[in-house]
Amino acid sequence: MIETSQQARALTLLATFQAVDAALCVRPIDYVTKCLDTVQFPQQGRWLFPLVKGASAAGLFIGTRVPAIAKLTLVMLTLYFSLAVGAHARARDLSFNALAASSLLATYAVLSINALRPSKTDK
Repeated sequence: MIETSQQARALTLLATFQAVDAALCVRPIDYVTKCLDTVQFPQQGRWLFPLVKGASAAGLFIGTRVPAIAKLTLVMLTLYFSLAVGAHARARDLSFNALAASSLLATYAVLSINALRPSKTDK
């Protein structure tokens, strides 16, 4: 996966996005709180979001140097956004947030598939 500087830049960009998202969840802004309220995510579990998103940012940053960490992080982000899309669907939320979660699910799923696909040099 991390065979080119372009791929490393993509991971760095996504890691930065995840880091900013994690920071926004430490003391959630009203927008984040409203989104979590809409999908009826319990208050007592919301402390997990900055940890999970921070860990994903670290995994993506580290993944620019350690391909196995990149692969694991991409797969876990695909799982995370699958759950997020499911939460929006369960709540019948068809807002911008559901579209964003769906877009990120597609992004991480494609990156995961590409990262896990054997390269020609692996044969």
